[in-house]
Amino acid sequence: MWSTFDRQMMTRAIQLARQGQYTTRPNPNVGCVFTIDEQIIGEGYHQRTGQPHAEVNALIDADYRVEGATAYVTLEPCSHFGLTPPCAQALIDNQVSRVVIACQDPNPQVSGRGISMLKDAGIQVDIGLYEQEAASLNLGFLKKMATGIPWVTVKIAASLDGKTALANGVSKWITGAEARRDVQRLRLKHCAVITGINTVLADDCSLNVRKSELGSIAEHLDEVLQPLRVVLDSNCRMPIDSKMLEIESPVLLVSTQPYPDDFTKQLPNYVTMLTLNAVNKRIDLNALLSYLGNGCNSVLVEAGATLAGSMMEHDLADELVLYQAPKILGSHGRNMLESPNYTSMTEIPNLTLIDERKLGDDTRFRFHLTK
Repeated sequence: MWSTFDRQMMTRAIQLARQGQYTTRPNPNVGCVFTIDEQIIGEGYHQRTGQPHAEVNALIDADYRVEGATAYVTLEPCSHFGLTPPCAQALIDNQVSRVVIACQDPNPQVSGRGISMLKDAGIQVDIGLYEQEAASLNLGFLKKMATGIPWVTVKIAASLDGKTALANGVSKWITGAEARRDVQRLRLKHCAVITGINTVLADDCSLNVRKSELGSIAEHLDEVLQPLRVVLDSNCRMPIDSKMLEIESPVLLVSTQPYPDDFTKQLPNYVTMLTLNAVNKRIDLNALLSYLGNGCNSVLVEAGATLAGSMMEHDLADELVLYQAPKILGSHGRNMLESPNYTSMTEIPNLTLIDERKLGDDTRFRFHLTK
């Protein structure tokens, strides 16, 4: 069904889409290529929320001379008015003859409507070329649109013997500089970063994205789109003088009871608070993720063994990113996960290795978790 040229052009569209991975959230990463007579006449990608979509940028690049052209798009063209006009209508108005779509959009406002609009206008539509590759660029967007719940990535840095710190709590640095730069890029890809109050109290962490530590990608960023930093603080123990509260980017403090007035009066305006019900004296993680799904496609969990383990134990994690250092911290070191006492191999989480790569002396593993 697919010609060699089709495959080459969709590969190019996916490459273009990937260029927006640090700037488009919560919008999806999308690329588009226009061709006539097996020649590229225009290409583009979605660069930032509120700005033109990939199809429009490609139209501009082609000077709108696309009559009779084939459009290769990584995600179904939108059919509704949002911050920008519908792209499906733009393709119709500019008289393309064929649209090749990698992945259908599960957004209820789109979900096949863009495809129907194109077909009703007499345009040939072919769907499914490199669908999985295109979907992998937008795992959070696709899950959130289908379920209302964001994609959850648990990040852990550990030694070869599965420890995140020495017995006395010392953990700096398990991994090297290259792995730590990669963590900065991982944060930048997510809408929110979740941690627990014990991590804040132990490390006085900031959890922001530091442009100076992004490496080569920093030169391509006009500004850094900071993730929402979420602190789970059931009993309202957040110190008012913590580093996290001193850095001017969004913070959400989540507790199971209201914070004292004298604390809230001192908070800067970029800090908000959320009270959720307790489950076994801890914050209801399902309720938390449902709340975050209102504005977040993906969340990154950077926390201690208890919170990371809870996400895994309750089947809330979709992905595990493990940075493993060639170090041995000893049997009394702190475990990377607090897990149940499994008694059968059928009870353990199902992990599928997606990617493995060296980062300096360390190795990064990406696993998907299947329910």
